[in-house]
Amino acid sequence: MISSKDEKNIMYLRYLKMDLPIKQSAFLWGARKTGKSTYLRLKYPYSKRFDLLDSMLEQKFLKSPWEFREEVLKLTEDEFKHPIIVDEVQKVPSIMDEIHWLIENSGAYFILCGSSARKMRRSGVNLLGGRAYGYKFFPLVYPEFKEDFDLLKIFNNGLIPSHYSLSSPKKILQAYIRDYLSLEVKAESLVRNLVGFNRFLDAVAFCHGEMINYSNIAREVGIDATTVKEYFQILEDTLIGYFVYPYRKVANRRIISFVPKFYFFDVGIANRLASNSFDIIKGIEAGKSLEHYIFLELYSYVNLNDLDYKISYWRTHTGIEVDFVAHLKKGLPIPIEVKISETIHKTEFKNMKIFMKEYGVKTGYIICMCDRARRHVFEEGEIIIYPVREFLEDLWAGKIFK
Repeated sequence: MISSKDEKNIMYLRYLKMDLPIKQSAFLWGARKTGKSTYLRLKYPYSKRFDLLDSMLEQKFLKSPWEFREEVLKLTEDEFKHPIIVDEVQKVPSIMDEIHWLIENSGAYFILCGSSARKMRRSGVNLLGGRAYGYKFFPLVYPEFKEDFDLLKIFNNGLIPSHYSLSSPKKILQAYIRDYLSLEVKAESLVRNLVGFNRFLDAVAFCHGEMINYSNIAREVGIDATTVKEYFQILEDTLIGYFVYPYRKVANRRIISFVPKFYFFDVGIANRLASNSFDIIKGIEAGKSLEHYIFLELYSYVNLNDLDYKISYWRTHTGIEVDFVAHLKKGLPIPIEVKISETIHKTEFKNMKIFMKEYGVKTGYIICMCDRARRHVFEEGEIIIYPVREFLEDLWAGKIFK
């Protein structure tokens, strides 16, 4: 684990295991301010760095990308022993050919750090043809801050490291939304109609975590459904959010099989967009935030541990739903439901039992605000009811995805 500090100098041990073989290059992708640069600075203190957020450096390499090659070739023998770090590499896509040449001919190797590969992929830029490993970086995950675990702070502040410890996060969250979600997306030439994109963000905040209805959003925002789909794709490509698709394995019931849901990459950002704030953990909006947070932990756990699980949801045409289904191509799925209540009544087992019977699953999980774990055993199997923290402990200890 690598330590990193937020703005109040709180130290976090980051979970990412980035253990590269000698001379192996890699991409590290993650949303802005999640701590990528700090992580790399601490893990590779002797590496030469090129930060393309420096506008002078950005303009220099945009105008003359070959100058990047010349600067790398001037490095000392000792500097060549360490990976060369290029931060915000997507700002100058044209240097990728230079990086490719350097990998093949000079013995240099690179860690290419960025917040979006969209512009690079769309313009047909060289992405090194499988020569580089790929890693993802996330806001804080449970093992990194569990000594300071606080659901109210998670909901109100979110888990971007510099946001989590603040006593009054509203202004910094608003600044992140204004300066990154709006202006940076515009600056990257990903959208032309910034007013329409901002209205789209507002609309998504209120249907966040629900099945996406592109036509309804288009009518509300005043743009066409095709543009709405493109905007959602921009959010995913820039790592601002994730699609969650239905679990589509054949079942006896008619199931929703094509309509995705969408979750922002950070609970605090989603709640700020929707103007939500919390004093207590009760109510519908708190329930949505808890579901959102559990999804982010599941998604981060799978990615940081390089597992092949996919996270989906399951819903029938009659409205029977299970919040999340973790599944491999083969083997039994893992159904997970999230409840904001402190007590789970037997009637709340219905959806889980239907899913378990449908797919022959023996164990299901319900996460709630209860104070201790218990088991509900029935003819087809068992449902484990977990307090939030106990579930997270077992998840990151490898006891859920076995």
